[in-house]
Formats: sequence, C-alpha cells, structure tokens
Amino acid sequence: MVTTVTPVRRGDREIGAYIDGRFVPAVDATAVALAALATAAVASAGVSIGLAVRRRPAIGAVTMGPGGWISLKHTTRPPLRAARPWWARLLRAHRLVEEH
Repeated sequence: MVTTVTPVRRGDREIGAYIDGRFVPAVDATAVALAALATAAVASAGVSIGLAVRRRPAIGAVTMGPGGWISLKHTTRPPLRAARPWWARLLRAHRLVEEH
C-alpha cells in the first residue's frame, strides 16, 4: 500500500497536507507555545494582583467564652484617645469654660 502525501501551502507557510485524500491541518508549535505562555503570564499576574490588593481582616477570630464574654484573637488594644482633637491641638485652641 502506497501512502500519498501532498503538502498544502499558503504563501511560504505550510498549513497542512492531504494524506490519502484527507486533509490534515498542520500544528504550529510556536504559536501554541506562545499562547500557553501568554495565558500563564496573564493568570499569574492576575493572582499576584489579587493577593496584593487583598486586605487582612482587622481582627482575627471572634469566639464566645463561658458566661457570655467575647474573645478577640490577634488584636491589640485600641489606641487611647487624646484629651483634645488633633485640630484643636494644631490650632492651639482651648475649651471655653464659664468662670463665676
């Protein structure tokens, strides 16, 4: 049995071949590899951006203890409030107090 192969070209690129009367398209390995690399690059960039933008929660786990008290894990004490607001300290403003 003799197999006949007839290449099919478009310009100077081979796009496939007729093998025993059936057309078999050629696979461009370079284009497939470049498409896979581009897909991997876009996916890894998306994951990296997603992880960079994601914020950590302000507090950790909240659990209920015996007696109804609440336990907050991985937190710090809240900062103490200043006696006066920041803008009052900036302007050196004082509270108006009525003197008798």
